[in-house]
Amino acid sequence: MKINTKYYYAGLFLLLNVSIFVGCKSSKKLQYKNTSNIEEWISLFNGKNLEGWDIKFTGKELNDNYKNTFVAEDSMLRIKYDAYSKFNNDFGHLYYKKPFAYYKLSFDYRFTGEQTKGGSTSNNRNSGIMLHSQSAISNEFDQQFPVSVELQLLGGLKDKKARPTGNVCTPGTLIVTGENINYKHCVSSSSKTYYGDQWVHAEAIVLGGESMAFIVENDTVLKFKTPQIGSLEKNKQYRGENWKKWKINKETWSSKTGEILNEGYIALQAESHPIDFKNLKVLDLCGCKDPKAKNYKTYYIKNKPESCYY
Repeated sequence: MKINTKYYYAGLFLLLNVSIFVGCKSSKKLQYKNTSNIEEWISLFNGKNLEGWDIKFTGKELNDNYKNTFVAEDSMLRIKYDAYSKFNNDFGHLYYKKPFAYYKLSFDYRFTGEQTKGGSTSNNRNSGIMLHSQSAISNEFDQQFPVSVELQLLGGLKDKKARPTGNVCTPGTLIVTGENINYKHCVSSSSKTYYGDQWVHAEAIVLGGESMAFIVENDTVLKFKTPQIGSLEKNKQYRGENWKKWKINKETWSSKTGEILNEGYIALQAESHPIDFKNLKVLDLCGCKDPKAKNYKTYYIKNKPESCYY
């Protein structure tokens, strides 16, 4: 029997295309991956400029980058004092534009060079990251430090005395250690001392108004809970005058004493010693906890049902 080659090849072509189509569909199913456990980190710094950040210096208008202290350079966010002849309580803070509540903060930092002339001896190789901070715009004009919980960063000095990093300080705030409010302005961590201009990796796990934990080089060095607004009234050094010392509006903030800090801004501190930051990123732990939702993540701690989509 003679075969019509025209129809034979046409049929063969159709059969091959159907096979390829079915094969493609099957391979897509095989390649499907569950992404619910893949962490979606948010980079806070674009590596190029200060877009997404607000600046507030003591005695300066909002977003006045006084003497070009905050600099984006070589993929780092740098705090520099090249243009200073003397530091005159020119405290500055760089605030990320978005507040967070439940999150994990990860970053690397290093101190560089020498402290700027005029800075307090206690601020030598001393900086910090403010957590659950008030916004930049809500600061008083002459306010030195925002009401916040500070993740204090320290470097070792020439005297070779122990000087841990990853401590907590409390400008206008209080924390609970153990079962009681701790009225110390700064509480030391259990970290070792880091000398020189070496890079140090640090993290903070912040769970709203519940608790915070600080981690240095993969070692949990400090834990505390219940961050709240308050003065150091039972501190023998300050006797409640810390509001005045740091030029925080006492009338505004003292009326909020005891109010739990459930969320706030992240701010980098400038207080006379040069410091570099890199790999600044946040993992938001607040989101959709419904496993049926497309944006469900296994690592979310705080449920945000209004964010779910299906």
